[in-house]
Amino acid sequence: MNAQVAVKIKSGPSIMLASGNWFDLLDPWNSEFTIEDIAQGLSNICRFSGQCKGFYSVAEHSIHVCDTVEQFHLEALLHDAAEAFVGDITRPLKQLLPQYKEIEANVEDAISRRFNLDPRSKSAVKAADLRVLAAEQAQLMPLGTDFWAAPSNVKPAFIEIGFLPPAEAREIFLDKFSLLTR
Repeated sequence: MNAQVAVKIKSGPSIMLASGNWFDLLDPWNSEFTIEDIAQGLSNICRFSGQCKGFYSVAEHSIHVCDTVEQFHLEALLHDAAEAFVGDITRPLKQLLPQYKEIEANVEDAISRRFNLDPRSKSAVKAADLRVLAAEQAQLMPLGTDFWAAPSNVKPAFIEIGFLPPAEAREIFLDKFSLLTR
């Protein structure tokens, strides 16, 4: 018996999204995806490959980065949006997968174009992301995991991990998106 799976080849390998649309990993620019698809994916992906004290979604992380950055809030909220389609691959593994990095960069570009994100936001968002990362590691990981922050002059963001359930993280993410795009 041949099992049906939600993967197909159109112009490239494609995945079925929660909306019922197909997302072509090699042609993300022409894929139909919505902010709801992004929120659905990010709210169900755990940071740190799940190697933390409790379920902590990429959506909740993105909300914290958005709340930490001083400007470019929409760009901060969507800074990890590509992970909704390609997953959250740990940094050490990404270094071993150059083709993955190329695919991820294309998905990021498609998202940036779809939502008219400002390319000048990158350094501000990266700084906020690092501050959130330092705070996350201090709260979620074994003692000392955030060893890199102090010598790098990265001050942990003032955040409190809520361990939000996926449905709640999704709704907060979508509410924040709606507020930022009014």
